[in-house]
Amino acid sequence: METPICDFVRNYCQSDMLRMHMPGHKGKGPLGMELFDLTEIDGADELYHAHGIIRQSEENAAALFGTAKTLYSAEGSSLCIRAMLYLALLHAKANGRRPVICAGRNAHKVFVTAAALLDLDVVWLCPEDRENVITCALDAEALGQTLDAERPAAVYVTSPDYLGHIADIRALADVCHQHDTLLLVDNAHGAYLRFLPESRHPMDLGADICCDSAHKTLPVLTGGAYLHLSHVAPKALCGWAESAMSLFASTSPSYLILQSLDAANQYLAEGYPARLLETVGRVAALKSRLAAHGYALVGEEPTKLTLSPKSFGYTGEALAAKLQRDGIFCEFADPDFLVMMCTPETSPDDFNRLEHALLKVMRKAPIADCPPTPPTPERVLSPREALLSPHEALPLDACCGRVLASANVSCPPAVPIAVCGERIDDNVLRSLAYYGISTCDVCIE
Repeated sequence: METPICDFVRNYCQSDMLRMHMPGHKGKGPLGMELFDLTEIDGADELYHAHGIIRQSEENAAALFGTAKTLYSAEGSSLCIRAMLYLALLHAKANGRRPVICAGRNAHKVFVTAAALLDLDVVWLCPEDRENVITCALDAEALGQTLDAERPAAVYVTSPDYLGHIADIRALADVCHQHDTLLLVDNAHGAYLRFLPESRHPMDLGADICCDSAHKTLPVLTGGAYLHLSHVAPKALCGWAESAMSLFASTSPSYLILQSLDAANQYLAEGYPARLLETVGRVAALKSRLAAHGYALVGEEPTKLTLSPKSFGYTGEALAAKLQRDGIFCEFADPDFLVMMCTPETSPDDFNRLEHALLKVMRKAPIADCPPTPPTPERVLSPREALLSPHEALPLDACCGRVLASANVSCPPAVPIAVCGERIDDNVLRSLAYYGISTCDVCIE
């Protein structure tokens, strides 16, 4: 597997060229990586108008992921989510469809802001048995009924979610395609799913478009991500994809991130599936031993370790604090959950260290309280109307009855408890307080 971006930058650095171009550090600086930090000079190609080394590298990535087209993002999956929604909007207009998106309620806040900027109407998919704001299990049959009623341009699903739950993408894709509707998947946490012995990646299960945050689960610098378009997607989407990304992207992409994505192709092509399989086995063994010790585990994702520790006597935040005192930093903790992410870069010694720290925690009396039932607030304004309205910040106790002007989230995982344009009622206030949110931006009436 060739690495054309890395090779170009390496050759440029070895040529001792006089850098009369950006960046201003001129290849020198305190971090040590400035030498390899370039801009879009002659020969370096142009992201989102690629025809040279970037195009070649992206084609390598597309071959690895089995896609019709793969584009790089140096601005994370946030950029890709915006592009996905823009592509859905173009597809809707080209086919005489209403600009409506049906979305799982656990969508990332970037989905909400992008829908507002693009003036998309959102129909929220909210299962009755939803236990918390982070999860949103969608049923294919129920989705079909919604699609019969709404005829949206696309369906938007977050899978895996932050806790490690994986949706039945194949079943959801079948329903969407029966209704001539695009399926968009926020697969930010699941880039590695393609490389399991049996792929669980959305591109192999029928999704039309998805994003992967390469930096979350692969050895890629923060900000590196992919926008994937599948072979089953309408052909026009591939032609529009680069302009969709460039509409929202910086014109100064990080060449450090692009090199990282380029180098990852070689990493994925040379033995990664075997290393991943070993990691999946270690995670499964650790989960088994933790369950035997009395910990409650959540989620099906094979490299993510999510504990629900209240039955063991701790909030997620309290258990995270104990681990931090042992030098272990977790991905995410809230009152109910503790999330840890493993990759092939997590060594056997790392697993042993984590297991030792968790098993030495003394069990206490269970904590009985549960998170509030996720609210379903009244919609007063569209997300766009609310987001673009004059607003003021108020303490929580002064917000009852007011209309939320921007996304208030527990971040991570950046899932809105209430969505801009919705009325803040007692149920919303209880949820906001539970997750430690003390102020809200509300529309000025």
